[in-house]
Amino acid sequence: MPASPDPCREDMSLSRRSMLLSLSVLTGLLFGCSGDAVTRMPDLLYTEINGQARQLGQLKGKVVVLNFWATSCSTCVKEMPRLIETHNRFKAQGLETLAVAMSYDPPAYVMQFAESRKLPFRVAMDHDGSLAQAFGDVQLTPTTLVIDKRGQVVKRYIGEPDFAALDDLLARLLAQPAG
Repeated sequence: MPASPDPCREDMSLSRRSMLLSLSVLTGLLFGCSGDAVTRMPDLLYTEINGQARQLGQLKGKVVVLNFWATSCSTCVKEMPRLIETHNRFKAQGLETLAVAMSYDPPAYVMQFAESRKLPFRVAMDHDGSLAQAFGDVQLTPTTLVIDKRGQVVKRYIGEPDFAALDDLLARLLAQPAG
């Protein structure tokens, strides 16, 4: 008489498959759902808080730190001094930093924040949310993107970046030839 299948073993196999599927879904969510992730910097028009209109395409050929933030975001406020330090450390090597205030952030708050903290880099208002949309529908702040000289998004941080790792990445990217 053939041995009957062990129901405990079948349940464990099903449980293991369910767990692996759940882990796969969670991994996708945690690492940015790469299906929606933007890999190239789009050439969009944006407006800086000083009223100057610029094209993102003007940044091609440079390494860019693009930081989506809000004055109401405590982590954004906390990380801003480190972002300033990073910018100051690498600006002589050609780093461009663009801080993009989210569409829901009141412009007066953004202007006051930028002036009171003497932000040394460009600050833009994403009035209509088009910049956030173009970079994979950014909704969580802070979200920081690192873009190489070819315009490729090479790193996406959701939450405060690991600044030591960010510095290492920027040093490597800035040392590479353009093109």
